Amino acid sequence: MLRKPQLSVEHMVEDVSTIHSLPLFYSQLSEAIDHPRSSIGDIAKIIAEDQGLTARILKLANSPLFGYFSKIDTITQAVTIIGVLQVRDLALALSVMDVFKGIPEDLVNMEQFWKHSIATGLASRLLATSQRESNLERFFVGGILHDIGRLVMYVKIPEICLELLEQCRATGSLLHRAEREKLGFDHAEVGGALLKRWKIPPRVAEPVGTHHDSSKGDQYPREGAILHFADLIAHSLQIGNSGEIFVPELDQGVWDRLQISSFYLPTLVKQVDATYEQTVAALFGGNDAAR
Repeated sequence: MLRKPQLSVEHMVEDVSTIHSLPLFYSQLSEAIDHPRSSIGDIAKIIAEDQGLTARILKLANSPLFGYFSKIDTITQAVTIIGVLQVRDLALALSVMDVFKGIPEDLVNMEQFWKHSIATGLASRLLATSQRESNLERFFVGGILHDIGRLVMYVKIPEICLELLEQCRATGSLLHRAEREKLGFDHAEVGGALLKRWKIPPRVAEPVGTHHDSSKGDQYPREGAILHFADLIAHSLQIGNSGEIFVPELDQGVWDRLQISSFYLPTLVKQVDATYEQTVAALFGGNDAAR
């Protein structure tokens, strides 16, 4: 039995440049959106400089995820119709999907990882819709990014992660609990800390960091609760896999807080199924982010 390593969340995300960093493009986009004199044309021009990203945002904008009746042909239209902040959130998810590559197959299959993340994002967005939340894309993006901390851990401490994976397969333990028992923190906290270091808005970063314990949410406990429930739904549907072998338990506090009718759940599952394949096709968009 290995002695508990002296690691911390801060150690996992320090020297981010040695792990992975967001493309410069995203920083430029955020600066333009935050600048009071920027126009929609200015923002669209920055996005259009990345042709791959442009194509995927347009595919998403025309997918059942949004359900617009007229075709969206340009980024300017997408920004105008979907919204500036919403497009930034989508650009964030797409940028991160392009960042993490080359992680060994014995730790995670990246295609399966992103498929689980997309299913969680769809479930999160639908749950937020049922809760009459605004800016639904932050829930979708939170779902896509909810397990990003696990990727950081796979990069930084692969041997320990492999040991934990084998331990959970042998004992039937939940991986996020095994992480906490061995390390004193779990992948959710690592993901939240990384997004905070990347200066991602708290409305996305905090729920990612608390999705296994939304009671720890300071500003956005409701968003964390929705993300917790969405993650469980994606696991229950067995769409993709990020490392967790078994379906996590539903936090009773989340159930009580959201007050979701059990009669709604079959409808939610059907809606996830109806939008999943086209959303995957739009997000992967012919690149190798899934590999």
